[in-house]
Amino acid sequence: MTAPIASRPHMPGYGILGAGEGTGLLPWSWAQERLEQSHDYWVATSGADGRPHVMPVWGVWMDDALWFSSSRASRKARNLASRPYCAITTDNAYEPVIVEGEAELIADPAAVGPFTERINQKYKTDYPLEFFIRPSNACFRVRPRWAFSLKESDFIGSPTRWTFPG
Repeated sequence: MTAPIASRPHMPGYGILGAGEGTGLLPWSWAQERLEQSHDYWVATSGADGRPHVMPVWGVWMDDALWFSSSRASRKARNLASRPYCAITTDNAYEPVIVEGEAELIADPAAVGPFTERINQKYKTDYPLEFFIRPSNACFRVRPRWAFSLKESDFIGSPTRWTFPG
């Protein structure tokens, strides 16, 4: 992945400091660490009628993307089938990382195999590869188009937005 470009987000009315003030911009490595360590992720989707939907999922940060699975019959999977754009956040509200991107349905066993290994390792489970590629299940990969993070302990000095080339 080409390194993302960090900048101070425009947040009118919040008293956010300039790029050279406060803690300064957070490094992308800081955000990646939180993406890797999050136990749960909140996935926000919208349906064809525009109604929002948010659900927690288990997932892994792998190969510069957030991977997760879901039943194809679930509302989030149906939403992503018609509107693949989504937002995902980590589970720590004090140091959140939010990514926005397009969910890709991944069915190739060669691609889903490493996800299966990582999810089993992270959650101490023993799901077989077949669980994730069966017709009733869906495996998604979301590469960020942009990401946002901050430290609650430095709310006005740490907000950072990353944009990803391509």
